[in-house]
This record gives sequence, C-alpha cells and structure tokens, in this order.
Amino acid sequence: MSKFILIFLVVLVALFTLEMLAPVQAAVVQPFTASLATLSAALITPFDSNVVAYGRVIAHTVNGFAVSIESGCNGVEAAIVLIAGVLAYPAPWHYRLLAILAGFLTIQVLNIARIISLFYLGQWNLDIFNWTHLYLWPVFIMLDVLIVFILYLRLLERRPQGVTA
Repeated sequence: MSKFILIFLVVLVALFTLEMLAPVQAAVVQPFTASLATLSAALITPFDSNVVAYGRVIAHTVNGFAVSIESGCNGVEAAIVLIAGVLAYPAPWHYRLLAILAGFLTIQVLNIARIISLFYLGQWNLDIFNWTHLYLWPVFIMLDVLIVFILYLRLLERRPQGVTA
C-alpha cells in the first residue's frame, strides 16, 4: 500500500507540474479547453441557435450571458488524479491504457454535461449556478474518477490468472 501511495503522489506531482508549465498550457491545455467550449456549443446549437463559442467562452447572443471554461473546469485535473491512480496500481500496461482512455472519456462526457448545465443554470439563477459550480459538480466529477478507478480494479480482479504486471 505504501508503494502505491508513493508512486501515486510522485506521478500526481509530476503531472500537475507538467500541466502548469506555460508551453504545455499553450500547446495542449488551452487548445483542449477551447475545443470543449466549441463542442459544448455545437451540442447546444441544435436546440438553441443563439449560442456561440469563441476561445474558451460559450455565450448566448441574445441575453449576453457567457461562461468561460477555466483551468480546473476542463476535467484535466480530474484526469490527472485518475491517471496517477491507474499508473500507481500494478497491472499490465494494456489494462492501464484502457483505464486511462475510458476514464478520460467518461470524465469529459460528464464535464461537457457539466458545462452545458452550468451555462443554462447561470442564465436562470446565479446563486444556484454558483452553488452547483463550486460544490455539486466538483463532487460528481471526482465521484466519476473514483467509480472509474473502482471499475478498473474490478476488471483487474477478474482478469485471467497468469496475467501479471
């Protein structure tokens, strides 16, 4: 258990440090975040043609309400926590890669639902928007990370005997 915790913490610190580097932010994180805004707006547009995305911002062209997807709101940090846990747990690399990919996708699907819901909650009631943004959705996102990790552990538990790390 102590080996898991040590590897988890080392990978976590390394990935968070890497993520915060200006070149990584400019080349990876900010373009990824902008793509989340674009995708979210594209999913909304069939139902509300007054929505546009520019950069990290999703805006309503009629009422002027807008949300900006900032660091901490793009799911990258949640994915880093999952990646650190998966890499710290001994398992064959193909299982680890599968868990990271599946986990990243589930985090982002839930995060897009979060972005869209917050976009509409903010237009309806800013107090509820703030509470949901600061308290409810962060719990759901981290719960998603925990569920994916538990499912990963269950998958490993059921793998055929003789398959080792």
